[in-house]
Amino acid sequence: MIDFQTNPDSYKHWKLSFDGPIATLSMDVNPTATQFDGYELKLNSYDLSVDIELYDAVQRLRFEHPEVRAVVMNSAKEKVFCAGANIRMLAGATHAHKVNFCKFTNETRNSIEDASKNSQQRFLCAIRGTAAGGGYELALATDYIMMADDSNSAVSLPEVPLLAVLPGTGGLTRVVDKRKVRRDRADVFCTLEEGIRGQRAVTWRLVDEVVRGSKFEEAVKERALEMAASSYRPANAQGIELTPLVKEQQDNSVTYPYVSVEIDRIDRVATVTVHAPETGVPTDLSVEEAFAQGADFWPLAVCRQLDDAILHLRFNELDTGTLIFKTCGNADVVAAYDEFVLENQSNWLMREIVLYWRRTLKRIDLTSRTMLAYVEPGSCFVGVLAELLFSVDRSYMLEGQLEDAGLPAATIRLTAASFGPYPMSNGITRLKTRFLGEPETVDACKSRLSENLNAQACDALGLVTYTPDFIDWDQETRMLIEERASFSPDCLTGMEANLRFAGPETMETKIFGRLSAWQNWIFQRPNAVSKKGALQLYGTGARPEYDLKRV
Repeated sequence: MIDFQTNPDSYKHWKLSFDGPIATLSMDVNPTATQFDGYELKLNSYDLSVDIELYDAVQRLRFEHPEVRAVVMNSAKEKVFCAGANIRMLAGATHAHKVNFCKFTNETRNSIEDASKNSQQRFLCAIRGTAAGGGYELALATDYIMMADDSNSAVSLPEVPLLAVLPGTGGLTRVVDKRKVRRDRADVFCTLEEGIRGQRAVTWRLVDEVVRGSKFEEAVKERALEMAASSYRPANAQGIELTPLVKEQQDNSVTYPYVSVEIDRIDRVATVTVHAPETGVPTDLSVEEAFAQGADFWPLAVCRQLDDAILHLRFNELDTGTLIFKTCGNADVVAAYDEFVLENQSNWLMREIVLYWRRTLKRIDLTSRTMLAYVEPGSCFVGVLAELLFSVDRSYMLEGQLEDAGLPAATIRLTAASFGPYPMSNGITRLKTRFLGEPETVDACKSRLSENLNAQACDALGLVTYTPDFIDWDQETRMLIEERASFSPDCLTGMEANLRFAGPETMETKIFGRLSAWQNWIFQRPNAVSKKGALQLYGTGARPEYDLKRV
């Protein structure tokens, strides 16, 4: 069972240090502290365990250290920055793990870019030694890349010539889209095993600056201070501790204070229910009181729990093909918290909570499962929780009441949360994506802000897919689950990913759309993974045997 919870005291692969507005995040991978048995993490190569710690560190830098304005990423090992994803791990991992691993590493690097863009926490990568494959992809996620000008330091993406796979963490896209490397030069670079070093790397825009070894550390510090000076992060703010999650795990369930996951193994369905707090409407809440609650502040606490639940389902419940999202609790309480967070965006913590929700909702968008939402009596799809409705493939809303339930009819309430703060990877809101061909419907929805919309109103606005009454509800939902379970999971993954991201193309959609699809395919091709494929033969001295037909 893979656990995504960790903390700096438990890190085996990273070291965090602080000097005023500058943090240093040093990669120092323990070769024997692997996620699975059967390989060693030599040369600062990484597996999922390394990236779980990196994700945790990036989160803590944002929430626990608001005073940090620039982060230097470097290596604690001599003559190597990072050798990339561990080849033995990739060769021995299941196909599903490889693909989920690449997706998680992509999301983690996106979170670094998000911290730079939206939290003004700038990242500088200081490369001494080799930065190969995923190691260079890690550097590509930062704002500024500095490399020592010596015989040991070089950057490379050698996956194509050495392994017959693609760089798995957005390297190809970032080289041409972000670094804006000329296409022919990018072609040369991505087929050079030894990579590129020195001034040539600067000329080709693969790095921003090279510095002679004796002056390297001083130059890195100088650039970091310059980056910190350009940030508006609060210099004297106190952070909040991301305390360990309270989580109870059983064979068929995972339970947090505000999120519960129930797994039906026969139908291969997981029901994820998000709960509103049981307290009353927080009418007199102040930012100071919210800050005093720390990680227990409901908007932050529920986001952390939902994020962890989605990662758990992705990696540990591979046979669970359908996720059903439900909500439960007082909609007025949810709306009040939602409004409070959005109205206090001048406060760094409230801003970080919105950004965390944005990343978590994107993680849901990108999860390769059929996703449904059930809007039932007692639901609280309001504010940011309403975004769950627009993340799913289909939504079912009960019209009227269930017999003998004693709860009022289900409603949905739209707020400002659905019209800007939480864009998808395509850069626009879920409602704009949903109504791409009818923008007037977005305006119609906006005119109904803060109303409790019943099933008939939601159906008229196009906010839900179907609105069965209590007579048809059980049959309709049962048939939906049975139908979905009868389809090919591979076809569903492809279909759902194609349908979810209408609208503009961004670097994120390219990485997850193009790369994830092609990496998924290439990871199964005999040229890479057969007994005579490049990934299996790497390091043996034997030449791979390729099927030479282009497909």
